[in-house]
This record gives sequence, C-alpha cells and structure tokens, in this order.
Amino acid sequence: MAKAEQVLILEPSQELKFKGPFTDVVTSQLKLTNPTDRRVCFKVKTTAPRRYCVRPNSGLVDSHGSVSVAVMLQPFDYDPHEKNKHKFMVQSLFAGEGEVNLDALFKEADLSQLMDSKLRCVFELPMDASAQAPQNNIDASPAPQPAMESCKPSPKANNSDAELRKAGDEIKRLREEISSLRQENLQLKEDSLRQRSHPSTGEKKLNVAASVIPQHETPQANSMMHVVAAVIIALVGFILGKFFL
Repeated sequence: MAKAEQVLILEPSQELKFKGPFTDVVTSQLKLTNPTDRRVCFKVKTTAPRRYCVRPNSGLVDSHGSVSVAVMLQPFDYDPHEKNKHKFMVQSLFAGEGEVNLDALFKEADLSQLMDSKLRCVFELPMDASAQAPQNNIDASPAPQPAMESCKPSPKANNSDAELRKAGDEIKRLREEISSLRQENLQLKEDSLRQRSHPSTGEKKLNVAASVIPQHETPQANSMMHVVAAVIIALVGFILGKFFL
C-alpha cells in the first residue's frame, strides 16, 4: 500500500540546526505551511524525547496558513567527536470540519492516509569554540563525558542535602529519646500498680515509697517528653522555613 505524499511544506526541509555553545537552551524554528484548501493536522515526534522540548508538538494548520514550531534543545555537555543521530518526524493528516481530537485522529488513522517527513539534527559550534574543542579534549585528563549525562548538582543543593540529613538524624535521635521516656514512664506505672495490687507485710515501707515515686517521676518524664517534642517541632519548622523562604 503506497504512502500518501506529505502536503505540508517544511522550512527547513532536511535539517534542524542548533548552534552552540550548549550550556543553555538552544532553539531551532520549524515552519509548517499548508498550501491546500483543506485543514491539515500535524504531530511532531523525535528519537530523543528527553533531550528536546517542542512547542507546539501538535496542532492544526489552516488552509493556506502556516504554523511556527519551536524545537528547544536542552543544555548538555557537548562532545564534538560524538556522532549525533537525533531525528525528528512531522506526521500530518487532513482534518475534517468542526472540532478535531488530534490524539484520536492520529490513533485511528489509516496508514495510507498518514503523511510524514523526517529531519535530522545538526549541532554547530561558533568558529572560535570549534577550533578550541579538539585541544580541550586532548588536555583533559578524564575521558569526555557522554552527551546524555545529567547535570551535576550545585554546591547550594549539596549543602541543603547535608543540612537535611543532619536534621533528620537529630529528629531520629529525639524520637528515640521520647520512646525511651515513654517506656520508662510505662514501667514506673506498671511497678506502682503491681505494688498496690499485691501488698505484703514486709513491703509496706517499700509500697509507700513506690506510690510516691510515680507521682514525682511521671510528671518529670512527661515534661521531658513535651520539651523534646517542642524541640522537634521547632527544628522541623526551621527546616521548612529555610527551604521555602
């Protein structure tokens, strides 16, 4: 079954050029023109979706109208010796009258009605940067990092992570201390109840002392728990305030 010929006119028609340096977003414009008397819907696809942002990546081109598509290359560590194989494909279909559901239209379209055009991506450096690139690669002691490598975290992010881990350890320690105080408090209560439930003649003095101890030590343990809880709340509030302000 023969495939329909592309009706949209693409500018550029063969290559999408991106000029470095690539330390920031680099944008290449793609113009789609519809020379027919019918509306045409389009969708833009790429072999490297994580490396590019396309706006709009789909839409409608009115009869004898045109649409400009911005193809944005995300920052990355450029290696002039790396072979670039990124490609884009522009698919198109004739659209009917009225509202059009693009996703449903392309999903249900017959392959014989689907038109497409392919473009390859070309990375270019300024003349001075391209002349220095080979020398930089020779002098560098480590091997060149791959282009797909993710960005390194900033020193500020590292400091924030260290403070967050330190605060987490402190909260963990305070929680363990609260748990220990609670267990001690429960043990004192159990000892008091046990002595009150099973008094003996030889333990009258001990029972009197045990009945007094929980009355003094339990409030002290509760007070310590409240203080530790207040410290945790203040610490969490300080951390949240530091991150969100």
